[in-house]
Amino acid sequence: MKKRTWKLRGMLALGAVATALMLVFPQIGFLEWFTMIPLVWAAIRLCEDDRTSLGSAFRSGFLTAFCFYFVLYHWLVNLYPLDFIGMNNAASIAVIAAGWLGLPVLNGIAGGFAFLLFCAMHRSGIFKRIPLLRPFAFAALWTVFEWSTTQTWMGVPWGRLALGQIEMKPMLGVTSLFGSYAVTFLIVAVNALIAEIAVSPKKTVVCGIVAAALFVGNLGFGLVWYNREPRAEQTVTAAVLQGNISSYEKWGNDSLNRTKTVYGDMTRAAAADGAELIVWPETAVPYVLNQSSALRNWVADLAEECDATILVGALYHDAAGREYNVLYEILPNGSISETVYAKRHLVPFGEYVPMRQLFVTLIPPLAELSALDDDLSAGTSSALFETEWGEIGSLICFDSIYEALTIGSVRDGADLMVISSNDSWFYDSAAVYQHEAQARLRAIESGRWFLRAANTGISSVITPRGDAKGTVAPLAEGYLVETVGLTSSRTLYSRIGNLFVYLCMAFAFALVPIGYFRKRKQILE
Repeated sequence: MKKRTWKLRGMLALGAVATALMLVFPQIGFLEWFTMIPLVWAAIRLCEDDRTSLGSAFRSGFLTAFCFYFVLYHWLVNLYPLDFIGMNNAASIAVIAAGWLGLPVLNGIAGGFAFLLFCAMHRSGIFKRIPLLRPFAFAALWTVFEWSTTQTWMGVPWGRLALGQIEMKPMLGVTSLFGSYAVTFLIVAVNALIAEIAVSPKKTVVCGIVAAALFVGNLGFGLVWYNREPRAEQTVTAAVLQGNISSYEKWGNDSLNRTKTVYGDMTRAAAADGAELIVWPETAVPYVLNQSSALRNWVADLAEECDATILVGALYHDAAGREYNVLYEILPNGSISETVYAKRHLVPFGEYVPMRQLFVTLIPPLAELSALDDDLSAGTSSALFETEWGEIGSLICFDSIYEALTIGSVRDGADLMVISSNDSWFYDSAAVYQHEAQARLRAIESGRWFLRAANTGISSVITPRGDAKGTVAPLAEGYLVETVGLTSSRTLYSRIGNLFVYLCMAFAFALVPIGYFRKRKQILE
């Protein structure tokens, strides 16, 4: 029994690793429609075996999710060394190891509970009565598991299966209807239907037809969606700037002089190319702008000189002394808008320390990870910038991986979205490309143009179909000037939100009691 269990767990790990690699290398993302077959096959074999204990099912689910996320987060090693915040090599290794192991452990716990529920479904007997439910039950569980990574401060939704399809935009069309979770459901369902054939060859025809119908139907809808021209009620010539000044180089008088030279020159160049709206990266000016008259006057004079609206990433102090990571709107007449967008989803341990006292006591290096002296405060609203072209919604870096924030801005009236980001910690690793791919998903979900300005890349102008109209490569200095559209039209997803996930949740959690009820009813009869 133990030998068989470990063989099956090997298949779980194989499927998890292969699927994670599709998110790292989306150029071969087509294979994602098949990489989960060994994973689902092994899960079925384990859970349908009455000898599999609930503990064993949990451990199997934990292993699956852990392997998936361990591969996905390999780029955390790029943080080494952390000497720029005063950590020695040993402390740097400890902190990076805590992240690289800790995040997969958290996700592994959620994966363990998903497998527990899958095992309970088998024991309820529901799949013996309705065999074709099983592939869809597994797909629903994985979808809910993926959604769970957006919850609480511990949730980091980096493992969206839709990211593996980012180079094949028609496969993502359904995202505009039901969100990226619908793509996840379809990918897992197709894999599970093929795995079902391997478990029970007599189901080959039915499962093969259903799998093909899901794949072809999704592709067909996507092709129709992709070939429709995005609507635009207004246009603006916009620029995104990438100064290639990393977080390691930002502070100090020499750095400030370089910042002013680089961003001043690029802003003038972009304005000369016709830019009316210019977006700077996250904390491009790493100082409290509303408390520095010299810096405030410098940016105001620059906006007036260029006759352009500039969105500047900097810090902000409110009347209570709280500090925020924000975007300021500097108007063409040199005035500064009273509207300030404050980052809503802060990076745990990077911008604030959750449960500070606990971590200070147990893991002091984690509590010291931030380059800032004090915790930042999180923004609480979409804080749209009103412009002559329409209302502009904002996201700052980590915000962009949480779909609810974009949808919230669109519901509040955003006609165009901007992302001010800082990925310099990760150089040109897979993290930089995956983060930019998340922005493309947000564009498809919301039906909005996105302007993404990053300190060291990737900066891009993204269409509502998720295409990059232009990009500035990682670790390069440059800017883009493009004409982008503003629209008030809404995608279905921006209206209904994660209704699809809630239906998956209801479906998955209903199967167990329904199965046991029918089993008991059969016994009584």
